[in-house]
Amino acid sequence: MQHETAWLDLDYHTLFRLDQSRRIERENDPDCSPGPRFWLAGSAEGNMFGIGAHVADHVAVEVESLAATEPVLAHPAIPIHLDRYLEMLAPARHDFGLIYELPHELSFPSRARIVSGESAEGRNLLQSLSANGMPASLTEVGFHGTGDFWPPWCVAIVDGEIASIAFAARLSDVGAEIGVTTMKALRGQGLGAAVTAAWTRLPSLRARTLFYSVDCSNLSSQRVASRLGLHRRGTTLRIY
Repeated sequence: MQHETAWLDLDYHTLFRLDQSRRIERENDPDCSPGPRFWLAGSAEGNMFGIGAHVADHVAVEVESLAATEPVLAHPAIPIHLDRYLEMLAPARHDFGLIYELPHELSFPSRARIVSGESAEGRNLLQSLSANGMPASLTEVGFHGTGDFWPPWCVAIVDGEIASIAFAARLSDVGAEIGVTTMKALRGQGLGAAVTAAWTRLPSLRARTLFYSVDCSNLSSQRVASRLGLHRRGTTLRIY
């Protein structure tokens, strides 16, 4: 590991499960998703990177030596060694992302009623969904059971129905990465921003650094960041 910055290091420990050598074993999510072969992140403070535990040691050594010479990765810059990384880690796919600072105690005006999973109303909501089944609007966006409500979470309710959900896509002792999903028929109305702001106020997150990360191609998530006035602080490359 080279060029560590404190903020990116918190994100690294939040995003991934690491082995004793700080190499990436998997994503730090309840689904135990496979992690990337290579993660490179840059901010104004510098770069840092991580390499998958399943990457052969001789390849990891070469990737590490190249990554240590990368200029600071800044959107929309492309890593100077990208082609070489892809060649060494082939077959591979890659994507670029943006990391935003997510302050605590955000607010955003909305007509929605917010329900927290840490409240009695939130627990009753899950019991109702478990007993009566998930509505089509939720299964359409990938919520097939109450186990998909990764805590801590909160929802925005409009006309008695769940309109948007914010949840901990990644959670560690030091940080939390938000995931946000809005029902397809209700997108573009600021509900994602409203539920994101509510999530930052959850008591269980007060002692953690919060992160909002988006794929560079995900314009709707970038609009949420814009609505909330979030500061873009980092850029990432993932190679799988």
